[in-house]
Amino acid sequence: MKKRKNSPEFVIKDGKPTAVILDIEDYEEMLQRLEDAEDLKDLQEMRKKSLKFKKLKDFLEEHQPDV
Repeated sequence: MKKRKNSPEFVIKDGKPTAVILDIEDYEEMLQRLEDAEDLKDLQEMRKKSLKFKKLKDFLEEHQPDV
C-alpha cells in the first residue's frame, strides 16, 4: 500500500462530519477495491450454480446465424 500524501480532511456541519476530502489516488484505490470486492462476490455466486455447457455448433448458430 502506498504512503498517503495527505490525510483526509473532514467537512463539519453543525458539529457533525458530513463529507471527506481525499487525495484522488486514495479515492481511486478505494473505488478499485470496492469493484474487486463486488467481482469476488459475483464470482462466489456464479460458483454456487451448476455449469451448463452447449455444443459449439449450437452456440455458433445462436451467435452467428448467417455464417
